[in-house]
Amino acid sequence: MQIWTGLGNPGPGYVMHRHNVGFMAADVIAEMHNFGPVQKKFQGWVQEGRIGTEKILLLKPATYMNESGRAVGEALRFYKLGTDALTVFHDELDLAPFKVKVKQGGGHAGHNGLRSITQHLDAEFRRVRIGIGHPGHKDRVHGHVLGNYAKAEQPMLIDMLGGIGAEANWLAQGNDPRFMSELALRLADS
Repeated sequence: MQIWTGLGNPGPGYVMHRHNVGFMAADVIAEMHNFGPVQKKFQGWVQEGRIGTEKILLLKPATYMNESGRAVGEALRFYKLGTDALTVFHDELDLAPFKVKVKQGGGHAGHNGLRSITQHLDAEFRRVRIGIGHPGHKDRVHGHVLGNYAKAEQPMLIDMLGGIGAEANWLAQGNDPRFMSELALRLADS
């Protein structure tokens, strides 16, 4: 079993924030792969399903970003899994908007959700880094991250999220390079 966690903040005021793109990715994966109904569990919302032969538990922590590690840690402990079974989908300032990269382990680069998970577990988990771009100056980061996607960005957002969902089978198989290359090809055509 794998646990895939989309990071975001709960509540209608946060739905279209760039910081919630991890939640968006989890929702699209659940929809495209016919996951089961949403259940309240592990201080968040979970959906169970399969991608290919892999059983996946999708988790969206309801703890707010800064406490994401509580929900993720609880789920991993319940299933007696290590961080090798964890994939976290999150927004990434250091990537151009709508670029997606996968990496294993690393620091938190100031991302409070990653910081919380690292504090509760360790840093050796797979990350699906979803680019939101940097606003240019550190004083503008907070407003950028917690700002909504612009109307003009929404077609690209939809294409990217649809691509993540469509190519998720490569992630489930652990073939991160193939996931990234297939997604890049798909997005280059859109």
